[in-house]
Amino acid sequence: MEYLQQAQERLKQQSGSAGSGTHRPEDHSVTQAPPLIYSSTRTISLSEQLMQDQRLISGHAEGAFVDAYKRLRAQVMQQFRQKEWNVLGISSPTAHEGKTLTAVNLSLALAMDLAHTVMLVDADMHRPSVHRLFGLDQAQGLTEYLFDQVPLAQLLIHPGVGRLVFLPGGRSIKNSAEALASPRMAALAQELKHRYPSRFIVLDLPPILSRADVLGFSSHIDALLLVIEEGRTSSVEVEQAMTAIAGTVPILGGVLNKSGRTQLTKRRAMGLLHSHSA
Repeated sequence: MEYLQQAQERLKQQSGSAGSGTHRPEDHSVTQAPPLIYSSTRTISLSEQLMQDQRLISGHAEGAFVDAYKRLRAQVMQQFRQKEWNVLGISSPTAHEGKTLTAVNLSLALAMDLAHTVMLVDADMHRPSVHRLFGLDQAQGLTEYLFDQVPLAQLLIHPGVGRLVFLPGGRSIKNSAEALASPRMAALAQELKHRYPSRFIVLDLPPILSRADVLGFSSHIDALLLVIEEGRTSSVEVEQAMTAIAGTVPILGGVLNKSGRTQLTKRRAMGLLHSHSA
């Protein structure tokens, strides 16, 4: 089973903590939240088999796979509460490094918390894929909202798990960078951020090195989480990605996916993340 083995150690550090690196943030989300009634939102049902096949944490028992996301949830929540943030972007240097699965599973983990709701937005409009992890072959979404004026309420989907709704990416488009930088998208980003102060917004963004989307949208997110895959992502690609977004958005840290394959890649990549993290 391929799974996240460690979250970026940078997230474990507290700016005001004494001592060295043994502090482990408290997990505020240890119990399943009672379900909300989504009367005006489309609701789908996920089978246990689908959740297991797609490697969603909601379909797995306790273990290393689920625990990795629970630790990541605790670390993200700790930083966001301290800084009063609520919009997290998730990206990667290149494609196929696990950013979408990380975004979905982190959203599922966050949605189990009693104190807030979560909205996951598939903002990778060039290659939208969040809907497929939830078992949908196709779904209208962000593209239809931006270009066809489809009301947002008609596009949101509750997957029947926790306090989560997601906005699919919709049909694939080539001019995704321009779409994310459009006035209509800017207005939506502000609406999502400020309408419900207790809501976490998680955006699955395109890869940094293959598209210009993240640079154009960075002003609308509070922090960025970078997903890298050991054995696939080179330290050069990590450095190039960090350089490309330097000064545009705080880097919350990184998630090392499929850890344990190439220790040199692991040490160099995580060292670069440490040096660039806010």
